[in-house]
Amino acid sequence: MSQTLETTAFGRVLKVEYGKVGFLSNCAILVSYGDTVVLVNVNGSSTIREGIDFFPLSVEYEERLYSVGKIPGGFIKREGKPTEKAVLAGRAIDRPIRPLFPHGFRNDVQVVCTVLSVDNDNSPETLASNGASLALCLSSLPFDTPVGTVNIGLIDKKFIVNPNSKEREESSLNLTVCATEERVMMIEAGGNEIPDDVMYDAIMFGFKACQEIIKFQKEAVKQFGKQKIEPVLYFPDENLRKEVNEFAFEMIKDAMYEADKDIRNDKMDIVKEKISEEFDEKYPDNISDIGEIVYDIQKEIVRHMLLEENRRPDERKFDEVRPITCEVSILPRAHGTGLFTRGLTQVLTVSTLGTISEVQKLDGIGEEEFKRYIHHYNFPSYSTGEVKPLRAPGRREIGHGALAEKALEPLIPDENEFPYTIRLVSEVLSSNGSTSQASVCASTLSLLDAGVPIKRPAAGIAIGLITNEDLTKEGILTDIQGIEDFFGDMDFKVAGTTKGITAIQVDTKIKGLSKECIRNSIDAARKARLEILEKMNACISKPRPELSKYAPRIEILTIDPGRIKDLIGPGGKNINKIIAETSVKIDTRDDGKVFVFSNDAPSLQKAIKMIDELTHDIKEGEVFLGKVTKITTFGAFVEIFAGKEGLVHISKLDVRRVNKVEDVVSVGDEILVKVTEIDSQGRINLSRRDAITEEKNKEAK
Repeated sequence: MSQTLETTAFGRVLKVEYGKVGFLSNCAILVSYGDTVVLVNVNGSSTIREGIDFFPLSVEYEERLYSVGKIPGGFIKREGKPTEKAVLAGRAIDRPIRPLFPHGFRNDVQVVCTVLSVDNDNSPETLASNGASLALCLSSLPFDTPVGTVNIGLIDKKFIVNPNSKEREESSLNLTVCATEERVMMIEAGGNEIPDDVMYDAIMFGFKACQEIIKFQKEAVKQFGKQKIEPVLYFPDENLRKEVNEFAFEMIKDAMYEADKDIRNDKMDIVKEKISEEFDEKYPDNISDIGEIVYDIQKEIVRHMLLEENRRPDERKFDEVRPITCEVSILPRAHGTGLFTRGLTQVLTVSTLGTISEVQKLDGIGEEEFKRYIHHYNFPSYSTGEVKPLRAPGRREIGHGALAEKALEPLIPDENEFPYTIRLVSEVLSSNGSTSQASVCASTLSLLDAGVPIKRPAAGIAIGLITNEDLTKEGILTDIQGIEDFFGDMDFKVAGTTKGITAIQVDTKIKGLSKECIRNSIDAARKARLEILEKMNACISKPRPELSKYAPRIEILTIDPGRIKDLIGPGGKNINKIIAETSVKIDTRDDGKVFVFSNDAPSLQKAIKMIDELTHDIKEGEVFLGKVTKITTFGAFVEIFAGKEGLVHISKLDVRRVNKVEDVVSVGDEILVKVTEIDSQGRINLSRRDAITEEKNKEAK
């Protein structure tokens, strides 16, 4: 039986329909906000998946182009692999709900959010996140903590909940907050250098707004939620845990207290070999359990070291950043390069400048159709010293690249100031914590090296968290390395400039962050960010005054929009002729702007001259150097532009009296002429006499 619940949330109707569709799913709901509609299906396996030591949750965000009235491009005409935006949406939905499942739950769970209808004033990503939480709460799966999600904008120093399309354009902040009744679960933000205290206030404003969504979800559960199953939780046998603990605890502790990462890893390899020799034959069916127990021991030791001894694995202070080195101009042929090293984390970013026509075309359900600034991130296996097959970018790579892109986007000059398409590629050469934020730093160096006039340099840092079991004690760690991220509770990434924050992304493994943790993390990130920017500025502090000699040069011409057709010519004849003769690239705009790109200066100038000849509006009084094309008894015809000529009457050929035209000029001569008249039929009358007189007057002055 279909059941419906609706409320007004932030000025728009929020509605859920349960029991109307998807009869075979554990829970299927239609959620709508305005005219945006998302179908959410939740299902779980009835048994634990054998042989795994993690919770197999998968969250899929499926875009359908019919939701915005589009037919997919290409030959196949159907949706293919998820767009980058869909991948990011799936990650954003996954992060806040994963920690809220019970520890030890290993049944497969799948959440599928299918976007059916999109009203651009109401974000389908935000709605899908709320729908995923609601569907899980309504289902029989062991998930009973509602998570509210809101988007926060900032216009004229006022926060706005779930801004519409027009408000998003005006907003200097794009913040997503996911929260339970008690704590913040996830933060995702992009901003135009938002001051730290304003960002904190925005997060708290979002937390409060989430409570309205949570209240709606709880009412829906009360009305038509399913009876929850009693989950079967998997934990290694306690007797086995005790045996491994007694045998290996001290050896593991000795290894984990080693400050040098390579030595620590070597010691742990030896310990694992000894554990394997001791237990594999005795417990052949529990090898994965033994691995989990070893992990738990490592985690316990590291957390005790940090929380009780106030000691970090590499013996740094809690607010200390690892040693930093910066280099630029690494690659001779690249348009710009930046190499950023922080401890054992190292990223090389390469900048490439292209023509305006090389923008990325987006085929998705969003409002944005083109991207002029593109950031890609690669994380090969050698960056961690491992051997793995090289695959296409996964969710992690796409997410990290998008985060770095978001961090720098507010600083990129607009097309009028810097009319290039910009592509950055961050290659992770070595990974030991926070490569995404290292790529922000390396990218800034690369952009400056490429001569891109960014507003200000940006840097990024990751802040970590260690808590006790009841979350009453917290330790904030600046610049977390791999071991602290792996065994810690939070990865709080913050990027920005000296002026403010441009991007935040927060992952947590616990059931939310306290207000104090968020405040302290933002403060710690600012202190570290300013320190890193000092090191970067010592390497390069402003854009190169000139572009690389291998980067395309550009000239921007502005012509009468009505003359664009003359430049292009019938079937593209004119513009193709210019390109063929000069090897330049030409982009035109409907507003009359013409972008001409070339690596060769003479070719660039030749193309500009040809464009000018095709599109120039000749005016009376202009002086040209023209070529005589024809002689008659009454005067000479002179070509002043390709295909445009005028008549110099015999009486205006010279300052003295002329009896025969041939006495003064011959066909092929180049002479200076002045436009004296353009008649109603467009015929041009020229005067050599007036041009000579004008030149003599200039010389006399």
